[in-house]
This record gives sequence, C-alpha cells and structure tokens, in this order.
Amino acid sequence: MSDKGPFERGTDGPKVIVAGVDGSESSWRAAAYAAGLARRQRSLLAVVYVQPVLATGAAFGAPVAEATAGIADEIKTEIEKAVHRLRGDFDVRWEFHTFLGDAFSGLSKAADDLKADAVVVGASEKAGHRIIGSVAVRLVKVGRWPVTVVP
Repeated sequence: MSDKGPFERGTDGPKVIVAGVDGSESSWRAAAYAAGLARRQRSLLAVVYVQPVLATGAAFGAPVAEATAGIADEIKTEIEKAVHRLRGDFDVRWEFHTFLGDAFSGLSKAADDLKADAVVVGASEKAGHRIIGSVAVRLVKVGRWPVTVVP
C-alpha cells in the first residue's frame, strides 16, 4: 500500500447489475446469483430477456413474436413470484426488460442502455457454442463490463 491509501475506483460497488435470462436452468441460476450480488451491494438488478427475431419463422407464418413475448411474460411472472415469496427476507430492487435481437447483441445493448456495471449470464447449455463461442465468451471479449458466468 502506498502513502496515498488503497486504490478505489468510482464507487463502492456496482449500481446496476444486468442478468440475462432466457428460461434455461443456467440462466435462472445466473439470475439468482445476480440477485444476491444486487442485494449485498444495494444495486439495481436489471433482468433482461432478449426476444429473438426469427425472420425465417415469420416468413412461414409462424407466430414468432407472440411465442417469444409469451416467454418474456412467463419469465417476468416467475420473477414476480420469487420476489413475493422472499419479500422481507430477501429484498432487492429489480426491473424487467426485453430487448430484440440475438442474445449477444441484445445483452450488449441492454448493458449499454442501462449503464450496467456488471453482467451476469448462465453458462451455455448448447454444444455448438464450444465451436462458435458462447454469448458469455463474446461478452467477455468485448471488454466493456465485468462478466460473471454462472454454471
């Protein structure tokens, strides 16, 4: 330690933590981890669902927008139930946001728009991501926010 005291950057912790949730088990674990961080740091937890834009499905008449909006509604309902169950014992400020696009672009936009200090995502459960790279790896490579990957 120098005579100037310990190094400190800006604040005493993150003000906004973004948690990417897509309904998978690993994304729910990531949201729970992010909620614990947000509670301890007194941060805002921004839960983000990225609604995929599937032009191919829409071209064949599939109600893609309705299906993905339904997933967003289910995710928000699950979060509200958990918040209600834990109220008093585990209070955390939170918001729910949906963004359109692929997961990487949507989470990047969410983190930028919400001025995130940290991003938490679940580890990919898809085998193909070992080859092309997972959303988490791509977020880390961008290097704009600390990224935590929860298994």
